[in-house]
Amino acid sequence: MATTRIISVHVNQGKTIADCLTDRIDYSKNPEKTQGGELISSYECDPKTADAEFLYSKRQYQTITGREQRHNVIAYQVRQSFKPGEITPEDANRIGYEFAERFLKGRHAFFVATHTDKKHIHNHIIWNSTTLDCKHKFRDFLCSGRAVARLSDAICTEHRLSVIADPKRGKNHYGKWLGDKAKPIHRELLCGLIDAALLQKPDGFDALLKLLAEAGCEVRRRGDTLSLRHPDRKGFIRLSSINGYSEDALRAVLAGEKEHTPRKKRTQATRKKNTLLIDIEAKLQAGKGVGYERWAKVFNVKQMAQTYNYLREHGLLDYGELEEKATTATERFHALSAQIKAAEGRMAEIAVLKTHIINYAKTRDVYAGYRKAGYSKKYLAEHEGDILLHKAAKNAFDELGVKKLPSVKSLQEEYAKLLSEKKTAYAAYRRSRDEMRELLLHKQNVDRMRLCMKPSSRRRCGMKCRPSTGKGRGSRRTTRRRSPSCSPASSSAPTVKHPFRATGRRSAARTARSKSTFPISAPVIRPPATARAHGTPSMR
Repeated sequence: MATTRIISVHVNQGKTIADCLTDRIDYSKNPEKTQGGELISSYECDPKTADAEFLYSKRQYQTITGREQRHNVIAYQVRQSFKPGEITPEDANRIGYEFAERFLKGRHAFFVATHTDKKHIHNHIIWNSTTLDCKHKFRDFLCSGRAVARLSDAICTEHRLSVIADPKRGKNHYGKWLGDKAKPIHRELLCGLIDAALLQKPDGFDALLKLLAEAGCEVRRRGDTLSLRHPDRKGFIRLSSINGYSEDALRAVLAGEKEHTPRKKRTQATRKKNTLLIDIEAKLQAGKGVGYERWAKVFNVKQMAQTYNYLREHGLLDYGELEEKATTATERFHALSAQIKAAEGRMAEIAVLKTHIINYAKTRDVYAGYRKAGYSKKYLAEHEGDILLHKAAKNAFDELGVKKLPSVKSLQEEYAKLLSEKKTAYAAYRRSRDEMRELLLHKQNVDRMRLCMKPSSRRRCGMKCRPSTGKGRGSRRTTRRRSPSCSPASSSAPTVKHPFRATGRRSAARTARSKSTFPISAPVIRPPATARAHGTPSMR
């Protein structure tokens, strides 16, 4: 079994074509990966000088055709990976060479390097984008990846190797696929070293830097900027660019003015998104078919399962408590929103006021000369710009109701204070917004469920009366009758079937399993019978 991927080799920014070709080819020819270079084969080129030969062909292409390379694609590569333990490195190299021969049809120079440094043996097949006659280029056609996979599968079948019967496209990118196995980034490594140094409780910031240096971290200071470099990484990272690890923040932690929270490792887990229930009746009236109705019923059951789990985890199975908490979260969200808007409005006023105060101070002498000149038109023509700025500043002071001009320093301090309060409030604003949205979403689902459980509203969810059998459980003869739970004369609280469970002709066993009920008038939200037994509603 072999998986394939075709990759275009581009010219990296800041590098020449020769540098990019050399980097890629040298990586493929690495002796540590190819058993000392024994697992390398080539066609119409020497693996030792392949980069120079590829570069020479591109210059010949420009000389012969007179056309310059408009795109930055300089070569192509196919990675061909085999199932562990299914093939030997020599056979893998021969299969890769055969694949390149049949795919390129002898028009391009290529070489095949087989790597054995991983659990799975894999080939790096690199070919020149320029043809051997230096007159044409390789055309990466539409769905070329599918063509590469089909040819690779055909060759594997000929060599009696397994193939992927039903290949499926991956849903996540490579980082999510790696999960916890993903390598930490440079900033995460630095945060880990700083957290470990803080656990030793250094006396001051200089002692902290000394501990970092002893751990192998390189410290560099240029002016007011402090940068660190992990021993296993290249380049420096400024402390000011790491949230919560700036120099001021670390000094505050060491002085006991602030509590330090260690940085958590990135997690790739994705949370399932909650959504509202589907109004099936409205969708059917809009033209949806029976298939959509079946899917929507199952979808609604799953969403109600998520809603019930959320309410149970947060202790909100009582509808009154759910409504009260949703109202409280909404009010808190609007209060924080109003606080942030007020701070932003005041910050805008401060910015305008600061500009006008500066303009007023700069143009005060000019306007005083204008008044002494008896508002002369000649003086106005000579200093019109300054006079207009002065008048605009005075008008702004009158509109803002400023009687005594504040100092620019006090405005800057107030602006910084408002900015700090806004940042703190915005973090709480995001949390309250998410909480409010989640509570309102689940509350709307519960409201819709309660509405659909009313006998007069059953058709909105596609619910029908429960069929009753005529001759016991095993009888196939069924008659439609009104369910006792739907009878208005019922003495107890009326109950109906689960509003989102698919209905129709069922076997006796399935009918017996589906008798789950919701109390309509009860104030407490209860799951179906199967949910009480297993923790979540059954989803069929």
